[in-house]
Amino acid sequence: MSEDVLLETRGAVGLVTLNRPKALNALSLDMCRALHPQLDAWAADAAVKAVVIRGAGGKAFCAGGDVRAVAGSVGRTEGGASLSSEFFLAEYALNHRIHHFPKPFIALVDGICMGGGLGLSVHGGFRVVTEKLVLAMPETGIGIFPDVGGGWFLPRFPGETGTYLGLTGARCDAADAVWLGYATHRVEASRLEEVLGALVAADWSGPAHHVVAHVLAGFIAEPGTSSLEAQVEVINRCFQGNRVEDILAALEREGSTWAQATRATLLRMSPTSLKVTLRQLREGRGQDYDTMARVEYRLSQALTARPDFREGIRAVLVDKDQKPRWSPATLAEVTDAEVEACFAPRPGDELVLPSFD
Repeated sequence: MSEDVLLETRGAVGLVTLNRPKALNALSLDMCRALHPQLDAWAADAAVKAVVIRGAGGKAFCAGGDVRAVAGSVGRTEGGASLSSEFFLAEYALNHRIHHFPKPFIALVDGICMGGGLGLSVHGGFRVVTEKLVLAMPETGIGIFPDVGGGWFLPRFPGETGTYLGLTGARCDAADAVWLGYATHRVEASRLEEVLGALVAADWSGPAHHVVAHVLAGFIAEPGTSSLEAQVEVINRCFQGNRVEDILAALEREGSTWAQATRATLLRMSPTSLKVTLRQLREGRGQDYDTMARVEYRLSQALTARPDFREGIRAVLVDKDQKPRWSPATLAEVTDAEVEACFAPRPGDELVLPSFD
């Protein structure tokens, strides 16, 4: 068992603690490989009624997948497979296990939750957020795309808010998360240990989902007003286009301070990532999760192999100069054929998912 993820059973509750606080609990390949078989075991264990996942350290639930390690390994292989392939296969298989988990899966989401953190939480039945929540899918800023099921869950947020969040990487607070439908409950961070204790002490003689819902209902705090909800009409107007260029034009026409700032944000993102992401989100509207997971694995391999991924990691996470030099540098230079190629099947390198039905 990896020390980066602590796995224990407390009463009828399986408890997962992401334990890389200095790395904001970023999800590594080893963590995926430690957690997945334990979830399989808990799913099959009649004595385990629910699973809780949380992050250590008080600053983050999970800041995302360990993309810096993946970027550093591009071009190198281990036993014939690249770390990019191994990591995304393991992460997507783990997300799929959570998505189809047969028992209540409760994420206690305190602090930063980005990218892979959503993959560890949004696919479960209960997402408990606190006043410290910072929620985002910031992938277009590092040359990739909103993965871990973003093509499935973002289009299911109200109106075009998922399009807005997926393209811009905008951050949400607890009130936004409740309004979006990401969060099922809002509690005070100071009460999370109490929540866990109540779940462990609960009478599990009834239906497990009802037991969890009853326990969590005793801790609910008012989420407050969502600033995202207040912007939904303008977001819907500006982000309804099927071309990134149309969205930029709509923001220019809107002309407000918010629209100008949002347009400027988009223009800082990887042009290739923006075009791929918009197509992903539009395609995901009519697809189930498992279908989109297979599509996203293809995208993960196509985009991590492109120079924008390494450049985005350099600019945001390594040198931190926030001045990526994208290639191609403009939307006009990103051809439809290049975008199409990212979605193409990869014979011999596809995501194969088990059926839990």
